[in-house]
Amino acid sequence: MGVQYKTVMMKPSDNVAIALMDLPKGAVIPVVCEGHQQEVQLVQDIRFGHKFAVKPIAEGAEILKYGEIIGRASSEISMGEHVHVHNLEGIRGRGDKVESRVQ
Repeated sequence: MGVQYKTVMMKPSDNVAIALMDLPKGAVIPVVCEGHQQEVQLVQDIRFGHKFAVKPIAEGAEILKYGEIIGRASSEISMGEHVHVHNLEGIRGRGDKVESRVQ
């Protein structure tokens, strides 16, 4: 039996999931959310606690985690790519950025 990779994705609207263990580049990760399962092939190593894209995210698009907007993509992000400060721009608490709401 192979390695059972552990992740969490809380809302179907989320475009990132969180690694609950170190995940290796190239691994095909099953991501389950509210009974829906998809597979994501990682294009980079993802460390425990870090985010990875579960779908392509366009530059400027909102990043959704736990059903909440946590920032915007500062560059295009591929499915399976690490999502962190190098490609995510925080918008919370910034007077120069307008936050929208997810319904």
